[in-house]
Amino acid sequence: MDGFNQRKALNLPNIDTPTAEKIDGRPQASASLRGRFFGLLIYLAILCGAFALPLRELTAFAAHSQVHSYILLIPFVTAYLIYIRWKHLSHELSSAWGLTLLSAAAGAGALIASLYFSDLGQNDYMTLIALSFVCFVIAGTFLFVGSKWARSAMFPLFFLAFMIPLPEAAVDLLENASKEASAEVANWLFLISGTPFLRNETLFQLPGITITVAKECSGIRSSLVLVITSLLAANMFLRTTWRRALLVCAVIPLGLLRNGLRILVISLLCVHIGPQMINSVIHRRGGPLFFALSLIPLFLMLWLFRRQELKKQVLK
Repeated sequence: MDGFNQRKALNLPNIDTPTAEKIDGRPQASASLRGRFFGLLIYLAILCGAFALPLRELTAFAAHSQVHSYILLIPFVTAYLIYIRWKHLSHELSSAWGLTLLSAAAGAGALIASLYFSDLGQNDYMTLIALSFVCFVIAGTFLFVGSKWARSAMFPLFFLAFMIPLPEAAVDLLENASKEASAEVANWLFLISGTPFLRNETLFQLPGITITVAKECSGIRSSLVLVITSLLAANMFLRTTWRRALLVCAVIPLGLLRNGLRILVISLLCVHIGPQMINSVIHRRGGPLFFALSLIPLFLMLWLFRRQELKKQVLK
């Protein structure tokens, strides 16, 4: 009987006994993950301390800017995007030294340029400072958590780029282009409404009043916010690339239509009520109202695209 038991024991499959290293492997890996993210948080805290004065200037600049006031919300939206996607982000962490050095070099170059070119305007100086800060944030990300994690968090990290103010030349170019296009849209709306007018480029001569479409009528800030909103909505609620692209591209005609409609409404008020309506609240403070109106067709498109995608998922 003893011999039978010995032969039976010898024929048992070879099952490895868990070693201390295997038992402790997962906790060690978790500790490594926590250590890397803790190191990244310390790095970001030190970076914010080093950029404390420039970031304070950037905050004051954005708060009083007619174009870049949305910048104040960008870091919080980026943090929220990472938070809601945390479970789906890569757990394979490493250090991507090449990308770290490349990002750090770009950040250092932008910082040196902001100090070297002393004749920069405030807008362009803030552009270089914000670019330097964002590059150093990206460099820290590559250093502590690596390229795989950064790839899985690509959209939140890309979204952080909206923290960088547009250069003054880009703002002027966009404002002039939007002004010309908005005047063209207003021209067609005047024709559709049957309003008699004479046009000379961006100047409209109407019964009792002459209106000029100025840069302030370009609605560049509202258009930028609309672009940011469409990017967020497309990334969060849509899955197909062509639907995302179509939703974002729809922002351009919607923004121009919003500007043209605003010009038409103010002009008709001046014609039918009186020229004093050019100083009315709808002209001076009506931007948010027309922005909200432009969101309606955008969200209708989003709802339609989302519904189509959900139907396809059910059919599968």
